[in-house]
Amino acid sequence: MSDKEIILTREGLQKIENELEQLKTVRRKEVAERIKEAIAFGDISENSEYDEAKNEQAQVEERIAKLEMTLRKAKILDESQISLDVVNVGSIVKVKDLEFDEEIEYTIVGSAEADPYEGKISNEAPVGRSLLGSKVGEIVDVQVPDGIIKYEILEIKR
Repeated sequence: MSDKEIILTREGLQKIENELEQLKTVRRKEVAERIKEAIAFGDISENSEYDEAKNEQAQVEERIAKLEMTLRKAKILDESQISLDVVNVGSIVKVKDLEFDEEIEYTIVGSAEADPYEGKISNEAPVGRSLLGSKVGEIVDVQVPDGIIKYEILEIKR
């Protein structure tokens, strides 16, 4: 992981902190108990339950380390400082897809909390990157694998 700062909203920070707490206090104990039970079966050299539990333990510890690194590099957005004049990280932007004549609302977030299913797109993704710096009324061309999408910026809020 690079030394690049990770931009988070307060909501994104809370989500990461909650997941980290869950992993440290609940999942670690569950996995440790599974390892203990697997050892009780006897010979661990050919014990698939033991191997699975150790693999799960490694995954949990890897996720904990990743979340802790994210928190160390996090820069928390002050939502009151987000401009409503142009699209920034933290902006909620309503756009109109000019080809399909449909309105879509995106929240521009840092890559660590991007979730397209919730309408949260990364400032580093093609759509997010193209919308940054745009103003209401502008037409933005977004280069995507299938070609170019034209969006009209309808509204910027926080």
